[in-house]
Amino acid sequence: MDIKPIFSALGRHRIAAALIVLEIALACAVLCNAFFLIGNRLELMRINSGVEENSVGTLMLGGCDGCNNADLNARVLGALRAIPGVQAAGTANSVPFGPRAGYMGVSLDREGKQWGGVLHFYMFDAAAIQALGMRPVQGNTFNAGDFQPIETFIPSDAPVWITRALADHLWPGESPLGKEFWSGSHFRVTGVVDNFAVTDPGRSEEGAAGAQWSVIVPVRDDAQSGGYVLRADPLDLPRVMQAARQAVARAAPEAVLDQQQSRMLSELRERYFHSDRAMTWLLVAVIASMLLVTALGIVGLASFWVQQRTKQIGIRRALGATRRQITSYFQTENLLLTAAGIVLGMLLAYGGNQVLMHYFEVARLPLPYLPFGALALLLLGQAAVIGPALRAAAIPPIVATRSA
Repeated sequence: MDIKPIFSALGRHRIAAALIVLEIALACAVLCNAFFLIGNRLELMRINSGVEENSVGTLMLGGCDGCNNADLNARVLGALRAIPGVQAAGTANSVPFGPRAGYMGVSLDREGKQWGGVLHFYMFDAAAIQALGMRPVQGNTFNAGDFQPIETFIPSDAPVWITRALADHLWPGESPLGKEFWSGSHFRVTGVVDNFAVTDPGRSEEGAAGAQWSVIVPVRDDAQSGGYVLRADPLDLPRVMQAARQAVARAAPEAVLDQQQSRMLSELRERYFHSDRAMTWLLVAVIASMLLVTALGIVGLASFWVQQRTKQIGIRRALGATRRQITSYFQTENLLLTAAGIVLGMLLAYGGNQVLMHYFEVARLPLPYLPFGALALLLLGQAAVIGPALRAAAIPPIVATRSA
């Protein structure tokens, strides 16, 4: 098809053509970034916590000033372990999706010149590690002498486990076993676990990239108090957790049980990602609205041009133009407008991503999202114009030539 007549016709309707191009460009920019944000949220919500969440619950106490760690733990853990169905129970400073507890910046050298990032430090006693079902996939398990007291915030010199993601970040392409890092205290890697999420994946200083940057530090069972984990059969865990809250309240009446944090880990995950799910559905609604508005704009403009060109269409039909040729004319015209809008939209999408990166620490927009958005708009444009194009092709030549 000769597209010169199409350009000539568009030149006589510059304002309308420019408006539809701008509308498509804006839709392309919004779509690409919205698809990217949705993809990021969905990936984050699928994060592997490293824990059998349906088998583990946590209890958090507060408001117990002056309590002795050994005495409080003896009372609370004794009450928890006496509950029928509890397989293991121990002390922990926090759990994935639990309260933010132990972030520290680390360096890979004693002098602090080689920055390693901000990591989350979990402190578990031996019973907590058992309750969480943790075991290294590389290296050794902790022995009895590895469980130490806490000095100020953390043990001063400790063997630790780290996640595979953290090992790849700190020492890419190298075995992490035996490696050392510092944060005031000295740490030596003796084991690697596949996964163990930080308390607030995606919302820490390191963002989504640091969602698995966890360090597991072994501590004595009297080194800390107020945080506890327990393990039970998944089918029995809801009953066990209800009994555990009642048992802890009786065993430590001077402490305040944090009802929001004292839950099954599956419930903590559900609550933690509530806002992410809401944002995902909001973005889906934005995409749907944008596509609807764009489609209506294309349909409205194409219908207007069909009405304006009724006589010209009739003349072409009288001169032998087929219905298919008339339909192809409007589809080609729409394709040109959509292509122009997409090119401009890709530039806007890139610029919009730069703004999101600057103000909201969003990752760089991957290039595959651009052709995906372009294809979606091309298909939308062709689908939206087909109705007006078919109506134009259906105009009888004799009726069209008599139209004013």
